[in-house]
Amino acid sequence: MVKRLLRKIRETGRVAEPPPQRHEGVPPANVRELGGSVQVRHVDAGSCNGCEVEIASAFGPVYDAERYGVRLVASPRHADALLVTGPVTRNMQVALRRTYEAVPEPKVVVALGDCARNCGAFAGAYGVVGAVGDVVPVDAEVPGCPPEPEAIVATLRALSGR
Repeated sequence: MVKRLLRKIRETGRVAEPPPQRHEGVPPANVRELGGSVQVRHVDAGSCNGCEVEIASAFGPVYDAERYGVRLVASPRHADALLVTGPVTRNMQVALRRTYEAVPEPKVVVALGDCARNCGAFAGAYGVVGAVGDVVPVDAEVPGCPPEPEAIVATLRALSGR
């Protein structure tokens, strides 16, 4: 039974989506210093969790962003990049700024989704301070509400250079 299962795994190989096209834009200047491997810390600054579902898909077995040298880490002190979702709420403004400061240089900030880019549907809400770019400097943006996993992987692939 076990031998049959192992044989099937070996014959099937890796099952994943084909790689997306390489990002056409010029990567941020400090990306070249990361050396092809990017450790990413995700920060939810007040999102509706739609982007988090797509991030989970991007790092899941189908899109497998880790094959391009991108890994999610638990601490900003171990991170090279911040992946920020949602508009920045009043409660998260200081936390986002402190997380940004905890990331060692060189660092990259990616605003993921329309809410992170320009507050999206939450623009003008009483609890929203503004977009991610209003609190910390943003190096790359991923449009969409929520963005598709392919777009997330393509942006992360541009950061790793793979």
